[in-house]
Amino acid sequence: MNPAIQGLMTIVFGVGGCLAYFFLSNVVLDTFIFPAKGKNAGRNINRANMVRPWLFLFPALLVLGLYLAYPVFETLRLSLSARLPGGGYEFVGLDNYRQLLNESKFWEALRNNFLWLAVVPAASTAIGLLVAQLTDRISWGSAAKSLIFMPMAISFVGASVIFKLIYDTRPSGLEQIGILNAIWLQFDGGIWSTITLKVVPAIIIVAFGIVCVWIAWLLVRPMIQKGSRPEGPFIKVVRVILAVLALLLAVSSVTGLISLLSATMAYGQPQTWLTVPFYNNFFLMVVLIWIQTGFAMVILSAALRGIPEETVEAAIVDGAGPFQIFFKIKVPQIMGTIVVVWTTITITVLKVFDIVFAMTNGQWETQVLANYMYDKLFRAFDWGVGSAAAMVIMLLVTPILVWNVYNARKEMR
Repeated sequence: MNPAIQGLMTIVFGVGGCLAYFFLSNVVLDTFIFPAKGKNAGRNINRANMVRPWLFLFPALLVLGLYLAYPVFETLRLSLSARLPGGGYEFVGLDNYRQLLNESKFWEALRNNFLWLAVVPAASTAIGLLVAQLTDRISWGSAAKSLIFMPMAISFVGASVIFKLIYDTRPSGLEQIGILNAIWLQFDGGIWSTITLKVVPAIIIVAFGIVCVWIAWLLVRPMIQKGSRPEGPFIKVVRVILAVLALLLAVSSVTGLISLLSATMAYGQPQTWLTVPFYNNFFLMVVLIWIQTGFAMVILSAALRGIPEETVEAAIVDGAGPFQIFFKIKVPQIMGTIVVVWTTITITVLKVFDIVFAMTNGQWETQVLANYMYDKLFRAFDWGVGSAAAMVIMLLVTPILVWNVYNARKEMR
């Protein structure tokens, strides 16, 4: 059948089916179940009006239950069972989770996911905010925004193919078509090589460590400072967990700084960038930052435009400079939007799969949880451990979803 006709028939039957459901269900309700006639007419009308909203909600509840709730419970069941050789399943309790925790690849995937969580949401949000601020006041800002937003239209696999060309490597002596290797071969160990490859990355790593310590302090300060607003135990636990993670990242930045300064650079030789452990994770992260920056920029640009001009003008009259206006006037007013953008990108990062699958397939220490789950489910056919990995991903995403809902309700109040 022609795809156009098939699509048209789907629309006709889909829309027609919805209209027929609502019409017929109301007819059945008003005519046969609670008829509006006889001695009980008044009571039947009231009962029918109580049931009617559920008739409208029933299709949505059915679809949500079928495609959202059922897979969760089925995945939980599979994670607690093992396949039998002749068919069927056997309940094994937490054995799949024990096997999961004993595999080094799982810990590698978990460590890489935390690394992605630390870098990608922060970088995407910060660059998006910076671009939104800088392009709001210039005449060609719309054109710049369009170019930065364009990667949002590209699929993760398409973006991975583009960046594989950027990281491409050819044997020494041949012309390099990969941009990164073309730049790398220009370095020969001189002063500019040291500045570009040692000093600048070292400054970035030190700045990252300082920011992590600062974030940890901001998280802990309300709990130890006198006069702070009292908070519930859940918020305190979240603060402590996030502060510990921030301090762990600060410690890892110190070890990264030591390994950077002690590393020997292979000048003059083309590098296979995606096979270099630790650094290849950052090469993969660049792809997602490139895509998500446009999303952050659009949302934050709208939030910046919503700031009342009176507050900015009052700050100018009081003698505030551009940086003070940005950090002390604008950023606090759009902090709610920044948190929403950050958490949305965080959820995307936790589900990242396509980029790793298309570029390295989890090799060379680039494994992530979603790709690990795919390996277990569809390569090793170990459904128990694969389902356990899926449950771990869901457990990691859930607190961020709760945090998003909490912030949304707070904004509504």
